[in-house]
Amino acid sequence: MEPEGRITYKCRRTVSSFVPVQPGRFHRLSALDLAMEPNSIRAVFYYPRFPSAASSCRAGTSFTARLRDSLSEVLGSYPVATGRLQRAAEGRGSWVVKCNDAGVRIMEARARGSVEEWLLAGKLERQREMELVFWEDVYERPYFWSTFYVQLTEFEGGGLAIGVSCSHMLADAACLTMLVKSWADMNLLGKILSPPDFHPFPPRTTAGGFTPVDPHRPLFSPPIDHYKSAAAETEDHSTASYKSQRRFNTVAFAFSEETVRSIVNDSCPAGGDAPTAFQALAALFWASISRAKGSTRGLVDISVCVDARGALGLSKSFFGNALAFNGVPGGGVEEGRLDMAAKAVADAMTHLDKPGVMGLIEWLEAAHEETSGPTKMTLCGPRLLFANWEDLGPYVATFEPGIRPIRVSYYLEPVVGEGQVLVLPLARGHAGSVGRVVMVTLPDEQLDVLCGDVLILGYEPEMLMGPNKT
Repeated sequence: MEPEGRITYKCRRTVSSFVPVQPGRFHRLSALDLAMEPNSIRAVFYYPRFPSAASSCRAGTSFTARLRDSLSEVLGSYPVATGRLQRAAEGRGSWVVKCNDAGVRIMEARARGSVEEWLLAGKLERQREMELVFWEDVYERPYFWSTFYVQLTEFEGGGLAIGVSCSHMLADAACLTMLVKSWADMNLLGKILSPPDFHPFPPRTTAGGFTPVDPHRPLFSPPIDHYKSAAAETEDHSTASYKSQRRFNTVAFAFSEETVRSIVNDSCPAGGDAPTAFQALAALFWASISRAKGSTRGLVDISVCVDARGALGLSKSFFGNALAFNGVPGGGVEEGRLDMAAKAVADAMTHLDKPGVMGLIEWLEAAHEETSGPTKMTLCGPRLLFANWEDLGPYVATFEPGIRPIRVSYYLEPVVGEGQVLVLPLARGHAGSVGRVVMVTLPDEQLDVLCGDVLILGYEPEMLMGPNKT
């Protein structure tokens, strides 16, 4: 008998759009897209139940077949997802997407037990969850490599897990979530409520007109300075010996709305503005992780990541990378001063406004043009990363009437350097709720220390996932 929860793969398929892609169509990647080349985004949506095999047979088709059909209808609006990567300039330039009907890969699998049993506290861990979302890197054979994957895992005891993954060059977490929402809308309603927008970033203009950025000209910009240092630090930390020393694991904490408001109050400076939920939670985990890492002089240096769609005046349906990063030095932040930590995060985020992000984009574009070949620029450096993904809205992805996901997990892979902290929405939160889930990925030994941190445990979070020591 198979052990409970074991994944058995049934088949691998390719799903293409019902609407053929116009021949000769290409999608050019932005500077922000190209800078995410080494990374992938992965997500797992858990549903407590799905139509039974008996009811599916009476309807004349299986539920997974219906999901494949609705995905085929959706992919007509997402030609980037069905295309394949290729190099521009006769194979020597940057990546572009050749939009065609090559399709999206789908893995179908089954697991013993139920979704609820799979999600039991103390049982779910990073390695087990990764079994629910398929991914492979095949950059050496890009024409045969699907840059988007879907895995459908049916639980014999009830429930369904939908794992989705993609190359970060083609989409960020908001885009991946958008695709799943569109798929759910099509399956439930027969139409997409919010179609994706594919258009370039708006140019930055001044009173004298468009002013391009010269990469050789001395230019002060915290985001640009951060990317320069991140590139240098990435080169220093990219050796095989450094990677081999790191084994990462993940823990997920759920904080209720009341608890998050308490953390916000504890992080508020006297006489100052209250921090946002993200800034307060970032301050809390920044302080606790710095202790776990053994920092003795202030806090460790970190990076913050935000969705810049709002700052750039883009719609929420913009499809492409719109994540912007900035560095936050921790040496001047006193240990135990959550207010100082929250303010440092808030100050760093103020530089990720439209001028700051557009200046960064233009600087990256100039740098790419100067290299005139494959880029090695990366936005995710080796510093501890704090990503604000609290507005993704994954819990409205409803494939069947009244059946919403009960949990959604996200991963930014591969994890390098000092680790990452993803701040996500809470499943039980209502519209406008500040309840949050915080997924922390750190080297094994540091994660063990963090799980026993008295400051975090003092807020009594619910541990949704953690290292299994049995």
